[in-house]
Amino acid sequence: MTTNFDTRAAELDAADPLAAHRAKFFGTDEATQSSTPGMPLAYFDGNSLGRPMSASFDRIEAFLRHDWGTRLIRSWDEQWLDLPLELGNKIGAAALGAAPGQTFVGDSTSVLLYKMARAAIGARPGRTEIVLDTDNFPTDRYLLEGIADELNMTLRWIEVDTSSGVTPEQVAAVVNSNTALVLLSHVAYRSGFMADAPAITKITHDAGALIVWDLSHSVGSVVVELDKWNVDIAVGCSYKYLCGGPGAPAWAYVRKDLQTVIEQPIQGWWGTKNMFLMGPGYDPENDLRRFITGTTPVVGMQAMIDPVELIGEVSIEAVRAKSLLLTQFVIDYTDEVLAPLGVTVATPRDPAQRGGHVTLNHPHMREVNALLWKEDIIPDYRDPHGLRIGLSPLTTSFEEVFIGMERVKETLLSLG
Repeated sequence: MTTNFDTRAAELDAADPLAAHRAKFFGTDEATQSSTPGMPLAYFDGNSLGRPMSASFDRIEAFLRHDWGTRLIRSWDEQWLDLPLELGNKIGAAALGAAPGQTFVGDSTSVLLYKMARAAIGARPGRTEIVLDTDNFPTDRYLLEGIADELNMTLRWIEVDTSSGVTPEQVAAVVNSNTALVLLSHVAYRSGFMADAPAITKITHDAGALIVWDLSHSVGSVVVELDKWNVDIAVGCSYKYLCGGPGAPAWAYVRKDLQTVIEQPIQGWWGTKNMFLMGPGYDPENDLRRFITGTTPVVGMQAMIDPVELIGEVSIEAVRAKSLLLTQFVIDYTDEVLAPLGVTVATPRDPAQRGGHVTLNHPHMREVNALLWKEDIIPDYRDPHGLRIGLSPLTTSFEEVFIGMERVKETLLSLG
């Protein structure tokens, strides 16, 4: 029996408890779409760059005109000095399951990953191995290759299929008394596979090593419980599901009891006990602030504030519930409509192992992606043969998904 997907999409939108919040994001209303050339008809790339919130326009203008434009340097004392910790606490509470005083905002994801990897390795002197996987995001792998060369360490690679991800069994097979660090992504950027973070964290600890989780494809999309999972360190970007904008500063989590145990590898004046003393030597603060290096990116944090507060308001559990419905809609549509055209699902079907995007494989997907972009349908492409359908629950409607998936079908048919 053929499923009536347009009717199903309408029913899901009508029952969606998050539907009213969608209008808070620029470009989601029909008036804007019809009056703005190039506005996507279906945006499937919120897992790479989220839509801006309309409130961010007003916040950024007020920041420029008042906080910076009028108050000038006085705003450092009035509000900016503590902003990276205050916003970090909001991210921790809304999306990370982290108690206050463990999350801060600053630097890029790459720089924070480097700092945290080096800090973790430094806390395990005498250990010579780093565990990583072959399908982690390129920067993660490249950074660890450089660190291994720098410190004369050995990389222990976990071979991962591009349609799946790292399992506890694979980690258990490679960690040992020589392991200093395990660095993995919680949700795989290519397949959307969601790792068993609690089990892998425990396996890492049982081997005496520290773990750093890259949560770039997790934060704001799936339920994360860093405190409950006893995670050591986590890092993530803020321009995907947190909608902080292109190049928005990243954030890092350091568990409370580790904050005075691990050392900051890029020492800077913001991490000292009295930053304005300008002392002759580096004297690190005794809390999370020690991991901040230099002047924090205040401008870049402005667009993050409203989306993070919205996630806290609606709850990450509600976001995750809609995410599972969105991804299941894509999988069901693919099974019934696209599978006869040779499309396969390269994302786990088990909801417990599925993040916020679905990857569809077909030999023509590179061409499909290029053609869809010309029609204002915006997914993205990842080798080998993968079309990623990124589904940001706060900004994506089921009708939008149906429209986009129909165009995927029509484009494949046109290619023969």
